[in-house]
Amino acid sequence: DQVASSAQFRAARVRLVTVATLEQPVAMAVRPGDQALYLVEQVGRVRAVRGGRLDPTPVVDIADQVTSGGEQGLLGLAFSPDGGYLYLHYTDANGDHQIAELAMRGRRADPGSQRSVLHIEDPYGNHNGGQLAFGPDRRLYIAFGDGGGGGDPEGNGQSLDSLLGKILRIDPRPAGGRPYRVPDDNPFLGDNGARPEIWAYGLRNPWRFSFDPATGDLWIGDVGQNAWEEINHEPASSGGRNYGWNRREGRHAFDGGERPDGGACTVIGGYVYRGQRIRGLRGAYLYGDYCAGWVRAARVPGGRVAEDRDLGVDVPGLSSFGVDPAGELYALSLGGEVYRIAPA
Repeated sequence: DQVASSAQFRAARVRLVTVATLEQPVAMAVRPGDQALYLVEQVGRVRAVRGGRLDPTPVVDIADQVTSGGEQGLLGLAFSPDGGYLYLHYTDANGDHQIAELAMRGRRADPGSQRSVLHIEDPYGNHNGGQLAFGPDRRLYIAFGDGGGGGDPEGNGQSLDSLLGKILRIDPRPAGGRPYRVPDDNPFLGDNGARPEIWAYGLRNPWRFSFDPATGDLWIGDVGQNAWEEINHEPASSGGRNYGWNRREGRHAFDGGERPDGGACTVIGGYVYRGQRIRGLRGAYLYGDYCAGWVRAARVPGGRVAEDRDLGVDVPGLSSFGVDPAGELYALSLGGEVYRIAPA
C-alpha cells in the first residue's frame, strides 16, 4: 500500500463536500457488497445515502426504544462480514446499554427480527462509548465507556470484572443457548475474575475506534476528562492492553486538574486514510475535536507520529468520521451535515 512522503503530506489540501443532511448524525458504516453509505441518527434511525441521494425511508427506525439526548441515543452501527445482519449500539428506554442484532431483508432491516445480543446496566448518562465494528478477524468489537461520573467513581476502567471502560471482542451470533460466543483466543479467557469478553481496558470513553484495513492495527480515540485527550495505537491482534484510565489521563497521572486548551474538548477518533483521491494523506490518520471543529492528520509510520498538521477545514459539532467502500473519508456534524473529505 502506497504511503505519502513527508513532502506530499505537507502539500495535501482538502475541502468538504456536503453529501447529505440528517437529524443529528453520529456514526457511519458500510455494508459488504453495497455502495450505499449507512448513517446513524442519534434519535434512533439508520438512513442510507444511495447514489448520492438520501433514501427517504429509514433502513430501521427504533426511535421508540431509544433514550436520546446528551451522550445517549443510537450511537453505533456495524454490518456483519456477509452483510446479512445489522448491529446497533443504543441507550434503551431505561438508560442502559443495548447491543441489538437485526436481519437485513434487501435494503431494510427486519424490525421483527430484532434480538438482544448484550445488555448492560449503566449507572450514569454519560461516557457511553458507542462504537461497533467488525475487525479483520471477522469478530465484533464493542466500545463501552466507564459508566460515567467524573473520575470513574465506580472504578470500572481498571476492573476486569466489569464490561464498562472496555473494548470487547465477541462473535455476536448465538451459540450453545447463549446470545453470543466468546472467541477462544480472547486475552482474558480463563482468567479468574475477568470477564472473557474483554479485549482492552482502562478506557474512559472510547467514542470512536477504527481498524486500518492495510495493517489490521486498531486506533482508539478516548475522550479525556479535563486535561488530556488520547489516541491509542494498538498493533494488530495485540489484545489485553491496559490504557490506564482512571490512573492515567493520556500519558499523565490523573489528578482531576484542568488545562487550557484553546477550545478543544473531546477527541473524535477517525481513520487511517487508504483511499486514492488525496495522495498526500495516504497512510495518515485523521482525527478531530467536537468543540473546536478542526480536522487534523498525522503521518504515522510504524504507528508513531512523525508529523501532525491541521487540514484547514472546520466541522462544527464534529461527531464522527466515516469511510466509504473506496476508502474515502467523511466527517459528520451533529448539526446535520455529512461531508466527504475531498481533494482541494
